[in-house]
Amino acid sequence: MFTVLFFKLCWKNGTVCMKNQSEEFVEFLLNRFQIEKEKFDRSGVYAFTQRLLAYNSNKIEGSTLTEEQTASLFDHGILPKSDDYYRAKDVEEMNGHFLMFNRMLDTLTEPLTQALIKQFHYELKSGVFEDRANGYAIGDYKKRPNMIGMYRTVSPEEVAQEMDVLLEWYHNQEMNLSVLAEFHARYESTHPFQDGNGRTGRMLLFRECLKNGILPVVIEDANRNEYLDALKVYREEKSSDKLVELFEKEQQFYLAKCNYFM
Repeated sequence: MFTVLFFKLCWKNGTVCMKNQSEEFVEFLLNRFQIEKEKFDRSGVYAFTQRLLAYNSNKIEGSTLTEEQTASLFDHGILPKSDDYYRAKDVEEMNGHFLMFNRMLDTLTEPLTQALIKQFHYELKSGVFEDRANGYAIGDYKKRPNMIGMYRTVSPEEVAQEMDVLLEWYHNQEMNLSVLAEFHARYESTHPFQDGNGRTGRMLLFRECLKNGILPVVIEDANRNEYLDALKVYREEKSSDKLVELFEKEQQFYLAKCNYFM
């Protein structure tokens, strides 16, 4: 478990302040993300994070693309030659995830609003033919009821109000990992979109970690069952403890992977 134990003195507005390890790491990420994104650098932590987040988040939702295929799609815009068939939707959603990550970086200074969340969904889903053919709302809240297993989510006509309540609550909290876990669980329970709720939700989680100097969370597909169980516990018991425990483990996973670039 990552625990902040070390602090570094710094100057801010003419006074001495202290930075913890998480804040230093986030500053490193933000700096490298901006530089590498602008230079189209595919060899650093920006590209690594794009591939890592896109692969795992899509895999959790059933994508058939491998890590190698994800990397090739991001680096070169093509898939490696193979005898396997590719699902068009998997490729379209992977590309959409890359675009959503860039939109997330471009809007980090903006407050988290319903309009911004809809932008993320649009980037993820605007190029997905199957969703458009099915009449799904793209970049807007769902028009039809949907369920998580046997759990009924918020009805379409109540989504906007429920999201307003959630965001008002969120913006009045003192930010920490527990608050982010509860926000994520409530967002997923609301299920505001017809499809793409998990991926937009995990992108929001990553964004809000960056924005608040908190060690980012990347949910691994290897921990999919633990993740879904933790969300189920929240729906049934209103406890985010298991989700916080998982998030702490996933923070360590991401930090360990990024140490190579530091």
